[in-house]
Amino acid sequence: QVQLVESGGGLVQPGGSLRLSCAASGSLGSIFAMSWYRQAPGKKRELVATIISDGTTAYSDSVKGRFTISKDNSKNTMSLQMNSLKPEDVADYYCNAQSRGGTRANPTYDEYWGQGTQVIVSS
Repeated sequence: QVQLVESGGGLVQPGGSLRLSCAASGSLGSIFAMSWYRQAPGKKRELVATIISDGTTAYSDSVKGRFTISKDNSKNTMSLQMNSLKPEDVADYYCNAQSRGGTRANPTYDEYWGQGTQVIVSS
């Protein structure tokens, strides 16, 4: 099992910055990827950024160049630095972890979610 707790959301003006953090605990050795998702009011949850175990990152086109995902293995945390925030970035942001277990011949996969943290961009 993996537990995820997000923090760092809040209200920021357009053009401002926020840093979200996700603290992970539990069976962390099985995690091979962590991501940030967001869900705006009335919209589907969407993938924002992913970081895999070797440090490779990927971003949605809507945040590329403005957001940076990172992880600190020594602190078991993942972060999302959000710069140049826009009103369209308003959403609940969720931390996600994917883990792999089982055997090489028969792998099993699990997915874990945090409770979410709200980001509001408004003047």
